[in-house]
Amino acid sequence: MLQNMSTSNKKMLNVVLVEPEIPQNTGNIARTCAAIGAKLHLVYPLGFSISEKAVKRAGLDYWDKLDIEEHLSFEKFLEKYKPEENNMFFVTTKGKQVYSEPDYKNMKDVFVLFGKETKGLPEDVLLKYIDKTIRIPMRPTLRSLNLSNSVAIVVYDIMRQKEFEGLEEISKYFD
Repeated sequence: MLQNMSTSNKKMLNVVLVEPEIPQNTGNIARTCAAIGAKLHLVYPLGFSISEKAVKRAGLDYWDKLDIEEHLSFEKFLEKYKPEENNMFFVTTKGKQVYSEPDYKNMKDVFVLFGKETKGLPEDVLLKYIDKTIRIPMRPTLRSLNLSNSVAIVVYDIMRQKEFEGLEEISKYFD
């Protein structure tokens, strides 16, 4: 199990990876989560060992700056964080609304769920929570975007709506 870093944010952004398969994607996503202070949830089974060099290399030296929670299965995750009781959004190419449509600004905790690279999220879950599905617009002839790119697009829009709360507002480059 990975080391968990406690966060004191009153409003928490949660990135949930359900059965990710590609270590480099997970590493890139971990780095994005560290940069914005989001909690990363890893839902097993993973398609790789979390100790693999590729995951750590992609996340660089950010692993100790992450708040990570691991879940033995998607069912266990959904039991703990009930979609009916949380601001939970299922990201899928079949989403009912565009990712930028929900008003995230005043939501205390937001969960954005992403499925495995080859299959996405389970169809039965998407149908059950169809009103909580969001999508990234793209040309109809393409299947999907890269998982780590999709996470970055969605979470940075959520942070934009929250006025980049807790992030550096002014660059110190010219100081």
